Amino acid sequence: MEESLIKRLEAAVTRLEGISSTGGGGVTTLSRGGDFSAGTDAAASSDPSILAYEDLISQCVGRAMSAAEKIGGPVLDVTKIVAEAFGTQKDLLVRIKQTQKPDMAGLAGFLKPLNDVTMKADAMTQGRRSDFFNHLKAASDSLSALAWIAFTGKDCGMSMPIAHVEESWQMAEFYNNKVLVEYRNKDANHVEWAKALKELYLPGLRDYVKSHYALGPVWNASGKPASAPPAKGPPGAPAPPPAPVFSSESSKPSSSSNQKQGMSAVFQQLSSGAVTSGLRKVTDDMKTKNRADRSGAVSSIEKETRATKPAFSKTGPPKLELQMGRKWAVENQIGKKDLVISDCDAKQSVYVFGCKDSVLQIQGKVNNITIDKCTKMGVVFTDVVAAFEIVNCTNVEVQCQGSAPTVSVDNTTGCQLYLNKDSLETAITTAKSSEINVMVPGTYPDGDWVEHALPQQYNHVFTEGKFETTPVSHSGA
Repeated sequence: MEESLIKRLEAAVTRLEGISSTGGGGVTTLSRGGDFSAGTDAAASSDPSILAYEDLISQCVGRAMSAAEKIGGPVLDVTKIVAEAFGTQKDLLVRIKQTQKPDMAGLAGFLKPLNDVTMKADAMTQGRRSDFFNHLKAASDSLSALAWIAFTGKDCGMSMPIAHVEESWQMAEFYNNKVLVEYRNKDANHVEWAKALKELYLPGLRDYVKSHYALGPVWNASGKPASAPPAKGPPGAPAPPPAPVFSSESSKPSSSSNQKQGMSAVFQQLSSGAVTSGLRKVTDDMKTKNRADRSGAVSSIEKETRATKPAFSKTGPPKLELQMGRKWAVENQIGKKDLVISDCDAKQSVYVFGCKDSVLQIQGKVNNITIDKCTKMGVVFTDVVAAFEIVNCTNVEVQCQGSAPTVSVDNTTGCQLYLNKDSLETAITTAKSSEINVMVPGTYPDGDWVEHALPQQYNHVFTEGKFETTPVSHSGA
């Protein structure tokens, strides 16, 4: 009995000495020569939540990287940025376990490395549209899910971490579904990449946050104050001075300040001929009609320059505003891919008019949504109480992430409608419309979307005193 008790005491002493030498439990033993900072880093890195995050990176991010390597090009580049963002968040989670909770200004500086990486992904979606735009946009928008780490409480203006991850993926899923539809029967590597990207967030990141940070990150009350990461540069180098608000040239007095001012001086110079005295005479070889380098053909460079100029609606200025507290007006938006309505309720309606080549996300339940005279317009919405109406449109895409009792399509050419499992009972009404396709989820959770084309031709047969109408069915020989 005594020998057993002695062995247990010796084992307990050994464990206490080990914890003390690594800084565990907040005990510091400088007399043993241990590095407290290094011990704290090692303890934080070996925390179960950090090890679980490493598993998430190796499995889910690794699968997306494997698929991206088969595709290459911009898809591989943006996937590397996604991997970099997850690696950066892991480093921040380690630092959080050693750091006191900062204020809002300190939190912004603390999370700056993660923000810098997400901006790199966003930059890839700007400029000339790539053939892989849907891939780039899906990856870029998905990174907003990593902002769950900024949750500081119910009053911070964010959704709870789990809900934030789910809502952020819904924003990216619009473009991810486009990848699945486009490459479903063309290239299995792109389909694999899109599925891997979704599984990275749902269920990957969502389940991780649910298991370890359901109420947000846990800061160390006895840790060191939060600080922004040091700027890259040679050690000891001073920070560059701030740029002056005004240049030295702009502060100098104008050379013409001593000259006469006002319209009288202008007319005096015109009458004296001093204004035109220095002008050169235009000879015949300088005239446009005689120049060989000027022809009626428009070069490809000029065409590209004209195409890249920002487009503006001729009908009126762009508008996105809440009118009288009841109606959201989204009008004359051209080339805007990031339109968002987040602060809405079930008593409000949304009216979209005259928009072109834009994407609108409606985050929340509204009473009614109407799209009128829009071209190449995409709308992602959650729930509708009454109906979703599409009128006088061309090539529109609509994705329902919740429920909608009725969807009506009137005088529209080209409509792609995505329904989720909760909106399969939606009643779809069409009139004077063509090229209407409805995408529904497959039989299995990870299955491909199934496309159904709605008929646009009908047979009317007079039978037994009344007309019977049936859709026209075409069969191959």
